[in-house]
Amino acid sequence: MGAEPNIGDYDDWHHLSTTTSQRIPPMNIDFQPLDFAALAAFVLVWIGYGIIFDGICRRPTSINAQMLVIREAWMMRMLRRDVRIMDSTLIGHSIHSATFFASTTIILLAALVGVMGSAERVHSTAVNLSILFAGTSQGMFEMKVLLLIAIYVYAFFKFTWAIRQFNYFCAIIGAAPEAASEPSRAMAKRMSVLLTHAIWQFNSGVRAHYFAIAALGWLIHPLVFLGLTLLVPGLLVRRQLFSVTAQTIADHANDLSAIEIVAPAATSAERARAGSDHSGS
Repeated sequence: MGAEPNIGDYDDWHHLSTTTSQRIPPMNIDFQPLDFAALAAFVLVWIGYGIIFDGICRRPTSINAQMLVIREAWMMRMLRRDVRIMDSTLIGHSIHSATFFASTTIILLAALVGVMGSAERVHSTAVNLSILFAGTSQGMFEMKVLLLIAIYVYAFFKFTWAIRQFNYFCAIIGAAPEAASEPSRAMAKRMSVLLTHAIWQFNSGVRAHYFAIAALGWLIHPLVFLGLTLLVPGLLVRRQLFSVTAQTIADHANDLSAIEIVAPAATSAERARAGSDHSGS
């Protein structure tokens, strides 16, 4: 026969659970239709921007697309060089940039997690400091902070994946064949594609920081959030397509393409001429 249950234990458990529920106030998340619309627009605009400039619908006139041509020309030059210290130094600079942003993102994540740990006190302080936060409940405040945490977690994974791809590319540079007058264009293209994918991951992380600025507007008002959601990609689009930098890079990519087309033909002609001279002698 088992021991009889102690009724006092049930009473103590009921008292403890009742006391705990009284200490923890119910979460009040007053999610309004305007909040939902602004958040949906934020997600759609972010995804759409990535598809247009980095995905299958990549604009051929954008900086990201033109830089692929420039990197392929860079790899062709590197395969012709005997000494490749400069190329390794340039890749090291990119690794340092990605590492800096990854470290900064971790610091921001730690700060936001600290805000979540004392959300009640931070929310009450923010409400007392400014009327901009007066209409935001604590539950909605925590939801908005969670959005920022999600953005920076995404950015951190992008930066670390970029760093790993840069490290893989360092091994590819080390395994590059000896300098040749006519390097393999297919090899140069593969190398440029790998380097471009690493840089795209880094760009995605940087872009997350831009969109985090838009998400900060949600702490003030959904309309501010919506306005910044449209302003941030508008600024990025102008830089990608219509800035002086974009036009200069496009002109430079066109010149490099012309040089790469002419150079192999000239080399073949010189080799044929040398062969005819040798046979004539």
